[in-house]
Amino acid sequence: MIRLNQAELTIRSATKADAEQLTSWWNDGTVMEHAGFPNGLGTTTEATRLLIAENLTSRGQRCILEVNQIPIGEMSYMVEGQTAEIGIKICDPIWQNRGLGPRYLTMLIGYLFGAESKDYALPVDKIALDTNANNLRARHVYEKLGFRRDALSDLRWQDQLGNWQIGVAYELKRSDWGNFSKNCSDSMSHDL
Repeated sequence: MIRLNQAELTIRSATKADAEQLTSWWNDGTVMEHAGFPNGLGTTTEATRLLIAENLTSRGQRCILEVNQIPIGEMSYMVEGQTAEIGIKICDPIWQNRGLGPRYLTMLIGYLFGAESKDYALPVDKIALDTNANNLRARHVYEKLGFRRDALSDLRWQDQLGNWQIGVAYELKRSDWGNFSKNCSDSMSHDL
């Protein structure tokens, strides 16, 4: 279970009490459209509770993003070997475009690479993520943070409406993170 804080921002492990909120976001087509689900996931609160229960046993976490203890989005990571795959969504449109995405990403990246704790560092040497090629705001943020495009991992898929989508894969190596971590938080004007 994790809890990361920076000023008014918190990243914390999701609990069963978060199941209704997560289910609401996941079933909202406007929130999930960028991931290829313009009709939402059509999941249940009980199914979400089962996913959250995996937080206790996995090498990853499904997390809630908060501003002053108000849930505004979600984040996740899963560690496989020495690579962590991450995801982020600012789900509440009121909090989008406020520069929070880069701040949350910086917090999680620091945690995964061990910068947040002298006593604990995950054995992560690389962080991977993907996004829709049309999600230019997210791509700008990832590239500004030092993520590099991994063109060999680009994906094509059809969304729920039959429209073809292209996913762009990115990776960030621990050795590259130091080059970007010092000046990324305050210099970004775009958000996820």
